[in-house]
Amino acid sequence: MKTLKQVLGLLVFLTTLVLVLGGAGFFWAAEQFRKPGNFESPVEITIAPGSNIGGIADQLLYAGAIDQPQIFKYGGRLTGQATKLKAGEYEIPPHASMKEILDLFESGKTIQRNVTIPEGLTNFEIRRLLLQNESLQKAEFEMRPEGSYLPETYSFAKTDTIADIMDRMAAAMQTALDELWNKRSENLPFKTKEEAVILASIVEKETGKPEERARVAGVFINRLMKNIPLQSDPTVIYALTLGENKNDGQGPLGRRLLKKDLEFDSPYNTYLYPGLPPGPIANPGRASLEAVLNPERHDYLYFVADGTGGHVFSATLEEHNRNVAKWREIRKNNQSAE
Repeated sequence: MKTLKQVLGLLVFLTTLVLVLGGAGFFWAAEQFRKPGNFESPVEITIAPGSNIGGIADQLLYAGAIDQPQIFKYGGRLTGQATKLKAGEYEIPPHASMKEILDLFESGKTIQRNVTIPEGLTNFEIRRLLLQNESLQKAEFEMRPEGSYLPETYSFAKTDTIADIMDRMAAAMQTALDELWNKRSENLPFKTKEEAVILASIVEKETGKPEERARVAGVFINRLMKNIPLQSDPTVIYALTLGENKNDGQGPLGRRLLKKDLEFDSPYNTYLYPGLPPGPIANPGRASLEAVLNPERHDYLYFVADGTGGHVFSATLEEHNRNVAKWREIRKNNQSAE
C-alpha cells in the first residue's frame, strides 16, 4: 500500500505534467495563431451584420484562409477582438495569419467598389454608365424622373444591384435638396424644390466652371424676374433629344446646334417659351443646387462663351451683341486653325 508521501509525490508529478503539457499546448496554439497562413491567393470574405466569431471561423475555413478554426475563435476571444469585428466585404492578403485576419476585420477596411456619377448627366447617360459597370448586379430597375439623382461617388458591395445605387442616389438628392432649401436666399422667382432642380439642371449644363455657377444662376434669376425667356441652348438640345444623346459626332446632338433648332416647338425650348421648362434637363450636382438657391446678385442678363471654357457677362443687349461678335471671331479663327 502506497504511503501518503508517495501519493503526494504522484499528485505533484501529474500536476506538473499537466501544466507542462498545457503550457506547451498554449505556446503551440499561440504560434499557430500568429504564423503566416498557407494560402497563395487573396481571399474575399463577406461578414454579414450580426455575425459571431464562430460563424466567421467557419467561413474562413470553407474559403481556405484558416485550417484551425478553434484556435481562431479562442484567439479572438483572448485578444478581445471577437466582439469588435465589423461587417463588410474584405480581401484577405495571401499568407495572412489568423491574428492579421482579426486585425483586418476589426479595422473595418473593407473592399471599396466605387462608381462616380458626373454632374449634369441625363437619366439616359446615368443608366448607360451603370450598365457598363461590370461590378454591379444587373437586376431590373426603373428610372425615376429626370433630375431625381444626385451626382456623386458611391461605394457599393459586390451584391449590390443597379437599383440599389439608384435608390441611394435618389435619397441623396432628396437629403441635399432638403438641406439647401432651408438655407435658400429670399426673393427667388420660384416657390418649390422641384423648380429649383429644374433651374439647377440648366445652370449645370451651361457652365463647366465651378466659380461661374452662382453668376450664371444670377443671370437666369434676373431673366425670370423680368419675364425674359431664358434662351438656354441646353434646353433646346434636351428638347431635341429628351436626354438620349447621340454620341456619333459633335456634342449630344451628334452635330453642332443650328439656328433652325431654336425654332423647334417644345415646352423645353426656352427660346420659344418663357419661364422654366416642365422638368429638369439633367441631374444637377450639389454645387448647382446651391448656386440657384443662393445666386450671385448682379444686373447681368446675358452671357456668351469667351473661348476659354468660361463666359463673358453683360447687362445690356448692345454689350452682349459685341461679346457675341467677339466669340464668333474666336470660333472662326479656331476653325481656320484646324
